[in-house]
Amino acid sequence: MDLQLSGRVALVTGASKGIGLAVARTLAEEGAHVVAVSRTRTDDLPGKVVHVAADLMDPQAPARVVARTVEEFGGLDILVNNAGGPPPGVTLPRVGFLTPDDADWQAMFEFNLFSAVRAIRAAVPVMLERGGGSIVNVSSTMAVQPGAMNVDYGAAKSAMNHLGKALSEEFGPRGIRVNTVSPGPVLTDWWTKPGGAAEVIAGMAGTDGDSVVAQVAPEMMRLVTGRLVHPQEVADAVVLLASPRSGSTTGADFVVDGGARKEL
Repeated sequence: MDLQLSGRVALVTGASKGIGLAVARTLAEEGAHVVAVSRTRTDDLPGKVVHVAADLMDPQAPARVVARTVEEFGGLDILVNNAGGPPPGVTLPRVGFLTPDDADWQAMFEFNLFSAVRAIRAAVPVMLERGGGSIVNVSSTMAVQPGAMNVDYGAAKSAMNHLGKALSEEFGPRGIRVNTVSPGPVLTDWWTKPGGAAEVIAGMAGTDGDSVVAQVAPEMMRLVTGRLVHPQEVADAVVLLASPRSGSTTGADFVVDGGARKEL
């Protein structure tokens, strides 16, 4: 299926690994001009992808990377706000409302919500000049499944969902579609890195990290598929929503979670 992305200009945040890397690669394979944003470049990015180094915890960074994209390719058609998860230097999961303090909450919202708000604020005028565009925000199933684990992260992602729906209402009539993709647990280095989620949960469960990834986490999260989600599976949903082939889809939340979310 031709996704009609050839020649379109896309900006992807958090693109050095995991979901963001898979999105950047897939957009490039579909013929888009891609700007990939992360603090450091990875050799896994295709050579034709333009990398822009930026720390999105810096309030000025989102506007700078949008400006760089326009400078490089003359405009912007697609914005993928993928950067998120634990802020730099933070390990998740954390359990209990009393665990994160004010600074933790502020960092979580800066990374998972405000970086996207600022990128969208910079991107919308550019998209309007070109007659429209597509914004895809990467959220999480935790946005609608409150619990004692990672409460600050879930709250930030819940706000992301609200933001996407509100933007779709305001800018849809002017040609900008805004959608959300909500992954469940995705097999990225958030789980697998030393000291990552798998090791943290292993310490709680009295097992090892490999067992957490292969069995404990899928059972704990009641994954119908019996495994964590692959980053490419999320990327495929993101790129489809970015495509003009999804021209009548806006304000939607696509769930890619291995069947974890049971609610209607």
